[in-house]
Order: sequence, then structure tokens, then C-alpha cells
Amino acid sequence: MSYLIFEVKKEESRKIDHVIKDDIVSRQSITIRDSKSLGIEDIDATYVKIEGSEEGLKKAEELFKEIGVKKLSDKKAREINDKIESQDNSAISGMGAIFQ
Repeated sequence: MSYLIFEVKKEESRKIDHVIKDDIVSRQSITIRDSKSLGIEDIDATYVKIEGSEEGLKKAEELFKEIGVKKLSDKKAREINDKIESQDNSAISGMGAIFQ
């Protein structure tokens, strides 16, 4: 499945709701992470990963552009996605240990 990741400055993070409440975008898989929680100390931002259909990604990109937020480059998006997936995998592993 395709995805896009957007970097929203902390002071503008309230604008994220404008995008994720859209009917088309809300039907996509949406992951929101604070830069600090991903171990990124030099940037104070919120990362929004939208994963889903081409239509949903296009709509998300349009709406983020309206609020002055651009998608990350492919290289930077892969880096952030790797951090998100690593965090998710750690959480899954931890839950598995609880039920053993």
C-alpha cells in the first residue's frame, strides 16, 4: 500500500484535524507521531502518515498544501516510516510478551 508522510510544525499541529476529518482522507490509515517520540530531537514537529488509496493520498496532499504543509521527500519519508514501523513492532512484541 502506498503512503505519504507530512511534517507539520508543532505550532500548526491543530491544522491536522482539517485534513484528517475529510471524508476521503478519514477512510485511509492515519498514523500521527510526535518528532520527540520518534527520537528526533532537533525538530519540533508532528509527522502524519497517510496510507491508502491513490485517491485518498491525492486528497490528503491537496488539503495539506492548502494549509501550507508539503509532503516529505521519498528519502525522508522512508526514514520516518522506518522509525514508525520500528516503534509499532516494539509495541507488538511487548504485547506478545504479556500474553505468554
